Amino acid sequence: MLATSVGALGVATSGLFVALSATSPGTASFFRCALALPLLAPLALAERVTGGRITPLQAAWAATAGALFAADALLWTQAIHEVGVGLSVVLVNTQVVMVPLLAVAIDRETLSRRFLVILPVITAGTLLTGGVLETGATGAAPVAGTIHAVLAALCYSGFLFLLRRGGPDRPLVQSYLITMASAAVFAAAVGAMWGGFDAAPGWGPLGWLALTALCGQVLGWLLIAVGSPRLRVEVSSALLLLTPVGALLLGAIALEEAPSALQALGCALVLSSAYLVAASNDRDPRPDGG
Repeated sequence: MLATSVGALGVATSGLFVALSATSPGTASFFRCALALPLLAPLALAERVTGGRITPLQAAWAATAGALFAADALLWTQAIHEVGVGLSVVLVNTQVVMVPLLAVAIDRETLSRRFLVILPVITAGTLLTGGVLETGATGAAPVAGTIHAVLAALCYSGFLFLLRRGGPDRPLVQSYLITMASAAVFAAAVGAMWGGFDAAPGWGPLGWLALTALCGQVLGWLLIAVGSPRLRVEVSSALLLLTPVGALLLGAIALEEAPSALQALGCALVLSSAYLVAASNDRDPRPDGG
């Protein structure tokens, strides 16, 4: 429980640190992945020595997943600038309904009755959270931010779905190392065409992005990967909600982001729906929130 809680809070800091770096989506997405590589490499090597090496097929799935992770990071960073740190993380939690929908579309899995009841609730919550239905909502561009955050959630869902293709016995750290390397390459390439890419953003921005890589991409992910499989799924699902809740609090305290009443109601709907969907799912939860 402690590992999962600390990991979820570590991931929660990512949005704040990215916002404080004041860099373009391409620059932020590249460095948050690239700066994680030196920290992950020795861990991956140790895993390879003790647990065996990753197979070529698993490596291919991980590299492909990295492209989707890069798209998620790019879109989510853009959403941070448009709708704010906390609300963007809440909106990305809509991935909990997208992963089952992908499983239905591709693997012909069936949906539970609970999921079908929750789907319109989380849809309404998403519209409220983004401020789509009101004027004067928090954020510089609430509608655009909502669209980018939901698209980020879709890309993140595809990322999680592809990781499942690597198999439950895949070497986690080696797979994640390949995913981060692939994501860094794609983020730099796409970022150069969308919003610009700065290979030398300065020591200040690099410091914030290094904290993003350390707290979110490495420590947060590893602690959740270690802790969540050892918990009952409903307990793990509840603890992972510390990520969006923590992001909301950090945005309010550090950046003075205060959601409107309707946006707060939307957050409650999205988070409660995310918990109910995840708690009813027998798959291991994974880090979310960009």
